[in-house]
Amino acid sequence: MNEVYLCLGGNLGNCLVTFGQIYSLIEQTVGKVTEQSSLYQSQAWGMENAPDFLNQVIKIETEISVEALLIALLDIEKKLGRERTETTAYQSRLIDIDILFFNKKIVKTEILEIPHPRLHLRKFVLEPLNEIAPNFIHPILNKSISELLELCSDTGQVKKLTHVI
Repeated sequence: MNEVYLCLGGNLGNCLVTFGQIYSLIEQTVGKVTEQSSLYQSQAWGMENAPDFLNQVIKIETEISVEALLIALLDIEKKLGRERTETTAYQSRLIDIDILFFNKKIVKTEILEIPHPRLHLRKFVLEPLNEIAPNFIHPILNKSISELLELCSDTGQVKKLTHVI
């Protein structure tokens, strides 16, 4: 069984409803959601004058390959209204699902890099990840998530919300 950490994010539409739909679609097509962090509100990273994002990290168990997982997650994003563009600039979005870790596997292809290459730079990822996996060791950086959070220089505001989906 593969253990996978995903980061959910969005700043358009009703993110609470969208996140709830993601859990259902993941369980129907990918595997079981075994853990979920609280919701976090954060400033839009790398964008000016954009609405705040809602973020959450979930852990899933799946029997499918990392390649099949990527295809399934892109399909889920599309079903929920995500329209990808060719731009490399950060944009507001209905939903974004990033694969943070797939077991302790290291993957680097043209379309996928695991562990996520910027997770250690983003407090909005590290805060919720630290909530559910503080002792998970990053397979490249060889530091725990709690250590990476302590070392993170991201000064963006990340606020834990009390509302539960």
